[in-house]
Amino acid sequence: MIAYLAPLVVLLNGLAAGVLFGTQLGGWPLLAVLPADRYVHAHAFFATRYDPAMPICLLGTLAGDIWLAAVSPHAVARGLFVAGAVLAAATVVISLTKNVPVNKWVQTLDPDNLPADFADHDPRRRWGAWNQRRSALTVLALFVNCAALTLLL
Repeated sequence: MIAYLAPLVVLLNGLAAGVLFGTQLGGWPLLAVLPADRYVHAHAFFATRYDPAMPICLLGTLAGDIWLAAVSPHAVARGLFVAGAVLAAATVVISLTKNVPVNKWVQTLDPDNLPADFADHDPRRRWGAWNQRRSALTVLALFVNCAALTLLL
């Protein structure tokens, strides 16, 4: 079971890390400089493209890390899988409490008819900072999970 689950966890974690890293390299810099109406349009477009793939990848990483931490025969690998689970859990918490609410709010806006006070509530800086944190956590989890996998080989 471990021989199949550990590579699957690394794959799921790698997909999530790749998407978030790619967002940091391209998606976020674009969103940060767009005028408000174009930002709302582009953000709504991007946000709908990642479901359900990202939740599946992140929750699969978390569940797999927990399972591997429980069944791994190697003590150091168990500790690394626990660390991977903690990092994945932190990413999920940030996603659910910081980024997803902004995504849902932006999807309710009409880019051609933004509220007059949009500039006062523009979520870009806050969303970008939390996205950077969850990206770093997910990439770190990937390193940890790769290290754990190499111990099992």
